[in-house]
Amino acid sequence: MQHLADLITAAVKKEGIDLIGFAGRDRFAGVDPQHNPFSIFPEGKTVIMLGKRVCRGTLRGVEEGTNFGDYRMFGCNWLEDEFLALACYNLTRVLEDEGWEACPLFPNDPANAPQGVPVADGRPAPNVYPDFDYAAVACGLGEIGFSGLFMSPQFGSRQRFHMVITDAELPATPLFEGHVCTGCGKCAAACPFGAIDPAYTKEIEICGKKMTVADVDFEACNSCKNGACPNRLSRAGKPDRMAALCNRTCVASLEEAGVLGNKFENAFRKREAWVIGPKKIGRR
Repeated sequence: MQHLADLITAAVKKEGIDLIGFAGRDRFAGVDPQHNPFSIFPEGKTVIMLGKRVCRGTLRGVEEGTNFGDYRMFGCNWLEDEFLALACYNLTRVLEDEGWEACPLFPNDPANAPQGVPVADGRPAPNVYPDFDYAAVACGLGEIGFSGLFMSPQFGSRQRFHMVITDAELPATPLFEGHVCTGCGKCAAACPFGAIDPAYTKEIEICGKKMTVADVDFEACNSCKNGACPNRLSRAGKPDRMAALCNRTCVASLEEAGVLGNKFENAFRKREAWVIGPKKIGRR
């Protein structure tokens, strides 16, 4: 099925997709049925993750503290609701034209409680919402960084994803073996609320890949006025920290370290970052 994988890759590149990865059922074998993509399509064989970059320039107005609304459009709402959604839909059409069923999925927050009751014994309740961070790691696209955000070697934390499940059995993308996150802890040091606690960490494992993640106080994140946004898809979900001070500091740090594939002529952080909020306070 390599020819189909090549056809898919070529098709999504025309749609402006920056990242694509494939994972078989075996990489989701231990996932809770309530969050397993194959609960949605039991005869499916492959998960496909499609990623588009959050353009660095969409963070510029937030970094300068002068424009927040356009990030919400180009870096979040339109990026997920329109740009990625259209690419995901068109890939579904490509697969159907080749005789394969394809199930497109929007990145609904897995923190959402089931919104119904099981239709039969042995089936999870609707709606099943997969963990897209888990799936992105399983599809070989990167790792979970110290701050708890997914990171790719091309863009660091600057991407968003849609998913397609298909009954076509496609070659799995090798797991990402390197590291993007340098473990510098600058994300934690930058947070004026002390929401990222480097003293308390946990090791998470996805498909055998082990990653160290700091404890994050998301309640504190929700009170942040430094670029973090409430989760627009779920009151119970984690806040959107893409444009938050912690993550913008990470963007600057990763670029300074030279670890990302997407490189720029000029540095992201050009002056001391602005901060609104209390001085850092300990949570324990």
